[in-house]
Amino acid sequence: MDATLIPQFGGFLWTVLAFVAALSIIVAIHEYGHYIVGRWCGIKADVFSIGFGPILWSRDDRHGTRWQVAALPLGGYVKFRGDGNAASVGEDNEATAKMTAEELSQTMTGASLWRRSATVAAGPAFNFILSILIFGAFALFLGRAADAPVIGELRPLPETVVTLQPGDEVVSVAGTDVSDLAEIAEVAEDVPPAPTIRYEVIRDGETVRVDAAFPLPARADSVMPRGAAWDIGMRPDDVILAVDDAPIYSFRELREIVEATEGRPLVLDVWRPGPEGGEELTFTLTPRAQDLPRSEGGFERRWIIGINGGLFFEPATEETGLFGALAHGVDRTFYIIQSSLSALGHIVTGAISTCNLSGPVGIAKTAGAVASTGILDFVSFIAVLSAAVGMLNLFPIPVLDGGHLVFHAYEAVRGRPPSDEWVRALMVVGVALMLTLMVFATWNDFVC
Repeated sequence: MDATLIPQFGGFLWTVLAFVAALSIIVAIHEYGHYIVGRWCGIKADVFSIGFGPILWSRDDRHGTRWQVAALPLGGYVKFRGDGNAASVGEDNEATAKMTAEELSQTMTGASLWRRSATVAAGPAFNFILSILIFGAFALFLGRAADAPVIGELRPLPETVVTLQPGDEVVSVAGTDVSDLAEIAEVAEDVPPAPTIRYEVIRDGETVRVDAAFPLPARADSVMPRGAAWDIGMRPDDVILAVDDAPIYSFRELREIVEATEGRPLVLDVWRPGPEGGEELTFTLTPRAQDLPRSEGGFERRWIIGINGGLFFEPATEETGLFGALAHGVDRTFYIIQSSLSALGHIVTGAISTCNLSGPVGIAKTAGAVASTGILDFVSFIAVLSAAVGMLNLFPIPVLDGGHLVFHAYEAVRGRPPSDEWVRALMVVGVALMLTLMVFATWNDFVC
């Protein structure tokens, strides 16, 4: 993913622009969900706003809704007809008193319970739909790695004899038969690291034996934005040649060295691909302790530098149909929701550090870092953030959509809505809770 948005210049302005762009897209989709489902349900909207404060641009459409962009791009809202405010708390008694029965049915307070509930739930639902469509589009148009261990493209490595070719199907590594990519990775965890290793491949219908790079070299397949490696200037495709002057040949060696440091600084000799054979660089970085999810569930604390490894070749891709792509989008979105909930649960119980919770400053820095790597990475970041925003809005906290749905559930059970006094009191509690969480998360951004 190297389609760079613009030449990276980092800094405050780039971070702010990336954050505002990501947030505006997610907010617009969320609020449009409220608006369009409300309209389908016969509930009219007076205002659709992206941002708060002074109005920079506005226009009225034929449905009587004023669309506007405001000066503070930190959120947005839809104000439905008859609402007391942009949060749809209470009603505008002066306005509703002059309405006919038909006009009252077109307000949030006068609409039937199921229409109000559908309108409220549509915001988070549209966030999830956005994530599913983005991940599904990636799978549909870019394809997915085939299960068969077929080489699609060789990744750049220093001083490597090119003996494998695109289209080769790997059938054995270091004398061990393999049938898929996972088995190649398993072999790389078992055999001794070496500059080259013996492969057996099928090429043009014939079996060929060649020596090539170690399956999982000490190469940065991706670099975590705002991680230790990113912060010192390391980037994807960097190959670590040595750590503290000791040569290494596998990602496994790098991982074991980092985990054993317990935070001690490391000196990395790195080869970076480029014209005329690339260049060699030296970096000094300090591993950071982080709580990482385990495949069997839960979290474990490990020392990491923020680099993910991968095979020395790009696997061949296979096309996926529309339904397969959508299924992939659903799986990815569900995984983000599940892992986010797990992390929050572990933070609340004290099982992992509260530093795993980022605030707006941390999210903005991540947005700027990801945007500088390429448009596809940035779009993927939007999909991840959209799923997280949709999940957060379903929390049963007054002022969030989940809080409104709790009020609606109460009304369904009791046959009447909670009193305005209770709703307003709970809204104050909800606002205080969200502000406290925001301040705490922002504090984390500076001290963690």
